[in-house]
Amino acid sequence: MANLETMKILTDSAQYDLCDYVSHNKSSQINLPGIYEATGHNGCKIPLFKTLLTNKCKNDCKYCINQSKRNFTRLELAPEELAKAFLGYYGKGLVNGLFLSSGISGDVESTMEKQIETVHLLRNKYGYDDYIHLKVVPGASKDSIKRALALANRVSINIEAATPSGLAELSSTKDYNKDILKRLSWINRFQHKSTTYPNSTHTTQLIVGANNESDKEILSRMEKIYKNSDLKRTYFSAFTPIQETELANRDACSTDRTAKLYHADSLVNEYHYNVKELVFDNDDNLILTEDPKILAAKNMDIFPVEINIAPLNELIRVPGIGIKSGKRIISIRKKSPFTNKEQLRNLGVIVDRAEPYIKISGEYQTTFNL
Repeated sequence: MANLETMKILTDSAQYDLCDYVSHNKSSQINLPGIYEATGHNGCKIPLFKTLLTNKCKNDCKYCINQSKRNFTRLELAPEELAKAFLGYYGKGLVNGLFLSSGISGDVESTMEKQIETVHLLRNKYGYDDYIHLKVVPGASKDSIKRALALANRVSINIEAATPSGLAELSSTKDYNKDILKRLSWINRFQHKSTTYPNSTHTTQLIVGANNESDKEILSRMEKIYKNSDLKRTYFSAFTPIQETELANRDACSTDRTAKLYHADSLVNEYHYNVKELVFDNDDNLILTEDPKILAAKNMDIFPVEINIAPLNELIRVPGIGIKSGKRIISIRKKSPFTNKEQLRNLGVIVDRAEPYIKISGEYQTTFNL
């Protein structure tokens, strides 16, 4: 089994692959390296064992701790070693799943083969049937993607940037359209045909602040992807300068910016806003001091909406009304119309936000505070 120091190096090298959009903590425990928490749909914390198969990498990504030009200890685990190391954690109840990524040692296909072999061992030799998230390497073949989908509950490929020129700022060894977007489309195409896990999903990750792309460019790219795929979620990684990289002197990206991107991305992905409905500053970035949903609402001509009549797509554009509460409103009003705002509050509506944008039985609740 891999020793503690090896695991510490490889799990620390995996810290920039995000498994959680709530916490910005990128470190794990010294004596239990590799345990990171993800947040489930119900808000509970799920401990995952997150590691690289190897931190050897031929790519020259300027922001990356594992880029080829950095001089540091390079290690690689054999699939059997990694499988046993994970099972040691899992058997003790320390983790509920595996998040497996890798640098590119040698070539893309040999790297994918080793990752797939690790997961295959867990599934077929050791009978492990719990959660696995497997990172697809940019440039992976169709066959490798199909095999990964057959073994993992979730796969992902990092798009890293919003535009081809944005990726070119960060790396000279990857082709944005060919190595990343085409592979993302393959994942989407094969997902429901290749997987043995009916609720399997795929995600992506984007580095924010490492290049000069604006929030509008980022959200416009995600809007296109969401419209053309079943992508579950985007993780926004706030750029952090790393010593001995070309971007060592670039300013770190504020986590306030990524927090706003998560909020706006939710509006695009889950609430089906168009990016053109969102409000940006003169540099096409989100306004850090304002709620993106409230800013968008102030520019819409649908308000105030009547709670007892408005369709779901209008209800969920009301600040303070989410998708769940919007559906509850529609279900309840079929039996009995709403007559006061306290009824909405009892459903989880944030009434203080919603008041300027709604009417109940024809009555205005309040007015805009401009």
